[in-house]
Amino acid sequence: MSREFPDFVDPWKAADGRRRFQGTMPIKRLKRLEPMLAPLEEGREDPSLARSDAAFSASFAYDEQGLVTIRINVKANLPLICQRSLAPYRERVDRNSLLVVIEQVSDQDLVPESYDPVLVENRRMAIQDIVEEELLLAVPQVPRNPDIGEIELSTDGKVKVPSGLGKEQSHRPFAGLAGLMKADTED
Repeated sequence: MSREFPDFVDPWKAADGRRRFQGTMPIKRLKRLEPMLAPLEEGREDPSLARSDAAFSASFAYDEQGLVTIRINVKANLPLICQRSLAPYRERVDRNSLLVVIEQVSDQDLVPESYDPVLVENRRMAIQDIVEEELLLAVPQVPRNPDIGEIELSTDGKVKVPSGLGKEQSHRPFAGLAGLMKADTED
């Protein structure tokens, strides 16, 4: 872990000094993110899915309106479970955000749309919290490994991966009914 940043920072003092903090932190320290990640199997460490570090940089400044802003970049490789194949894979995250510091929830209505508000209490903010928040926002709602194409499931329990992944295939559940209806009217 690279420690070029304090645990807590006063955003207003950091903006006064136009401070920039950067470093890495272990993903295993991010307790809200941990349940979303692929589980580690006891006794069987898969090195490709080991918990790595998240790299970040956070720059503090004031904007034209006098608001404290944080320009943050977070990079990580998150081990997730693909919902197509149910196999673990790595989701690459490279997220840039522009945050604005607010002291009360009611202040978020005054924040311009180009900013994402971050609530700070008692003029203290944990850098780890904003890094974790950025990673939480980067986790896809339905994780899918981009290296795996469409998977076709059938009622006989077999999984078929079509060879022509680029071709559009439509599922037509009632296609056979036309023939049945035609045969029924002929009787």
